[in-house]
Amino acid sequence: MNDMTVPAAFSAADYKSGTKPVWCPGCGDFSVLNAVTKAFALLQLPPHQVAVVSGIGCSSRIPAYTSCYGFHGVHGRSLAAATGLKVARPDLTVLVAGGDGDGYSIGGNHFLHACRRNVDLTYIVMDNHVYGMTKGQASPTTEPDWDNKLAPGGTKIRAFHPLVIALAAGANFVARASSSDPNGLAQILAEGIRHPGFSFVEILSPCVTFRPEQREWKSQVHPASVEVTDDPARAARRIMTDDGFNIGVLYAGKRTPYPLGRERSAEPTSALEAEFAL
Repeated sequence: MNDMTVPAAFSAADYKSGTKPVWCPGCGDFSVLNAVTKAFALLQLPPHQVAVVSGIGCSSRIPAYTSCYGFHGVHGRSLAAATGLKVARPDLTVLVAGGDGDGYSIGGNHFLHACRRNVDLTYIVMDNHVYGMTKGQASPTTEPDWDNKLAPGGTKIRAFHPLVIALAAGANFVARASSSDPNGLAQILAEGIRHPGFSFVEILSPCVTFRPEQREWKSQVHPASVEVTDDPARAARRIMTDDGFNIGVLYAGKRTPYPLGRERSAEPTSALEAEFAL
């Protein structure tokens, strides 16, 4: 007979919902979803103690594909919703999922201040350098010379550098991973979730529909040649000089997260109602 005092182990399958993903064949987000569930299994997180929050975009469908609590918010506001959730419920593990358009364009200001506040949550951004769901427009991370029907000859605008921005704004954990290595990605995600404070993981996740050349990313990614550092100056130098395909944890800081771990005592609803009585 099984010992009922010993909790059952969770497998990756325990974190998947019955909803079938509708991404394009070959999309890197399939591997990201698998890596997310593997990371939860590595950490043995009960599904009811995990919340997955997203905004709008192909990658933001992820909450529907998990069995955890999920919140599919409006465009660019996932970090605002996730911050409020984590501050109100510090007992929950909060994972935020988005893409380069949702996170760095309309959501750019929230990204900066989420790094600065250093609330203990994990933000993963599936970056494919294009707006995939809305048919291939240039995104903030698109190369300035990428020629396409909507911007012939390219936008000529300098690409956004999320890792540098995250470090400068105060993120406590900064990493890059690839959807072509779901096991390695799962390990990095688990490290980010365990690390206190705001953790940011950039995931190279190809959009083979609008950027078929990104199939080559699988052969271009490589492990970072230097060890992780807790020195922001060293981390900045390595991030500014890398080729965009270094994979691994680039910075793991020691900032104290907000909030400072003070748990709220449970109050009866009658006490809360009394505060608003006229």
